[in-house]
Order: sequence, then structure tokens, then C-alpha cells
Amino acid sequence: MTAPSAGIGTYVARTLFGLYGWVVFIFGALLALLAVLLVPGEERRHRLAAGATRAIFILAGLPAEIHGLENIPDGNAVVVANHASYVDGLLLKAYLPYRFSFVVKGEMRNVPVAHFLLRRSGSKFVERFTAAGSSRDARKIVKAAQGGDSLAFFPEGTSKLEPGVGRFRAGAFVSAIKGNMPIVPIAISGTRELLPAGRLWPWPVRPRFEVLPPITPDDPAFGDHRLLAEEARQQILAVLGEPDLRDI
Repeated sequence: MTAPSAGIGTYVARTLFGLYGWVVFIFGALLALLAVLLVPGEERRHRLAAGATRAIFILAGLPAEIHGLENIPDGNAVVVANHASYVDGLLLKAYLPYRFSFVVKGEMRNVPVAHFLLRRSGSKFVERFTAAGSSRDARKIVKAAQGGDSLAFFPEGTSKLEPGVGRFRAGAFVSAIKGNMPIVPIAISGTRELLPAGRLWPWPVRPRFEVLPPITPDDPAFGDHRLLAEEARQQILAVLGEPDLRDI
């Protein structure tokens, strides 16, 4: 009789946490919405959006475990991270320096509130399904990199249910080369268990990310965006210890 009781207890606890997690998320999202609606100045909006997002993790009792923030250069840089969950963008927005603008999939333009929040907090959009739109957006991002913007990418393009790291798309690495900016790999763990793709109910799992040493423009890999992408990907894989999904 003990096992069923334990199972029911776990289910109830997770259900209650899920309800609480969504209440906290809605509260944080409303704070961020008010900030980007009412506050003038992009820098102020960046700071307040980051603070509101960080509050979500803190109030949920799941502050991120972070290692290696000292590896982020003082100047402009391009961050690349593996993508395991819907939570990953919130996690990096909450804990990275506010100056980073996130590059997100163009489909988010079709979600009015999310699009408004992302755009007003400095995010940039990349179309994935039409060649003309993709080329246009890529040119805008390269121009932003050349202008000195710090950018954050999930170069896999989408999250996956199964553990592992897939092939990296070129955009982040072309932008780093064109902007002559270091690439900073970040290994994210825990978020797949917290809220995986296809599940809308969060579980109480503390997220973690580790900022790895930057790959600087004097590295030989900067001669070819494909080599640069693979070097960053292999560094992330080495920390995560997850399967290589490049050819899947």
C-alpha cells in the first residue's frame, strides 16, 4: 500500500507546484508587460524585463544554479546555448547581462502579446520557413552584430524531447565573424525536466547553466562559420554529457 500512496503524494505535490508555477509566471509576465509598455528607454526596459523574469524563478523557489559568469566578456559578444525547453529563453533573459538581445524564431511574430514583449525588450526575429524572409532577417542581424550589438542565440532552432544536442544553424556564427565578436557557449541543464517540449505543467526542478570560456576571434575556427559552430557545439556537449544528435 505504500507505493500507491507515495505515487499519489508525488502527483498532488507536482500538481500544486504546477498551479503555483503558472501563477508566478503570469505575475512575472504582467510585470514585464507593464515595464515594456510604460518605461521609456531601451536600456531601462532591458533591465526591468530581466528583473521581472528573474523574479519568476526566485518566487517559484527555483533560482538558477549558475557557473562561469566571469567568462562573459565585458565587451560585445555572441552567446550560443543548447535548447532543451521553453524555459531556456526565460532563464538566459533572467541571468545574462541585460545588454544581450535574443534572436528568436519568426513564428513569434504571430503571437501578439509575446511578440510585443519580445520586441520591446530588444529581441530580434528570424524567419525560418521562407527564403526571402530568412535572408532579410539574417541581414538585419548581421548588421546589428557589425554595429556592436551583443546577441544570444539558440542555434539548434528548436527544443527537443530527447536528451542531446543537434546541429547548429549558421546565423549565430556568421554574425560573430562579421561582427568580430567572441562566441560564448552556454550549457543549459535541468530545464528539460522542469518543462519539456510538449508538456505545459512545470515540475520543481532547479535549472542550471554553465558559461564556458569564450572562443575569441583569433581562434582558427573563425575562418569558417561551420568550424566555429562545431567547436562551440562540442564544448557544450562535453559539459552536458548528452548524446550528439547532429546527424539525426
